[in-house]
Amino acid sequence: MDDDTTVDETYNPWTIVNAVFRELADAGLHPVLGAAGDPSEAAAALLVALGIRPSTHGDVRPLQDAKDELAELRQAMFGDS
Repeated sequence: MDDDTTVDETYNPWTIVNAVFRELADAGLHPVLGAAGDPSEAAAALLVALGIRPSTHGDVRPLQDAKDELAELRQAMFGDS
């Protein structure tokens, strides 16, 4: 891949947070995120600190795959387009 090429990948923020927390726990630490309420702001800050642009949409590929499969099923069952 060239240096000029940018890859616009999306990640489910909670997958990244989970991976980081597992690493910290394996190192004997006891991470706490959002102990005072909704952890989404703290999770987003963690992702930014790691150089990851958080997305509220996460990975949209599984959603699109599900939509495509439902369209195929609808077509097969009802002949709808």
